[in-house]
Amino acid sequence: PPSHNLEMKHLPGADPELVLLSHQYKELERIPLSDMTREEINQLVQELGFYRKETPDAPVPEAFQFAPARPLPTLPPLQAPTADSKTPPERDEGEHPDL
Repeated sequence: PPSHNLEMKHLPGADPELVLLSHQYKELERIPLSDMTREEINQLVQELGFYRKETPDAPVPEAFQFAPARPLPTLPPLQAPTADSKTPPERDEGEHPDL
């Protein structure tokens, strides 16, 4: 069944992979699919939060319009730089603002 916000492109000669993009179409992650079965890929897509439609033309509930995007993490308020520091605090390495 089709999934909302999921598009498949067949590229002859390329190894299959799932490319996750931000809402600004910036690449976030590539997941190789070569060693996975169809069932494993379907499970992965569900685990990532893609909404599975009953039919290609079925409406998508409002709660899933932007799925699988996750809410932006709550970031600590920015502190004004002090006289001796001009750089804002850094985020944790695993934290991504577009997920």
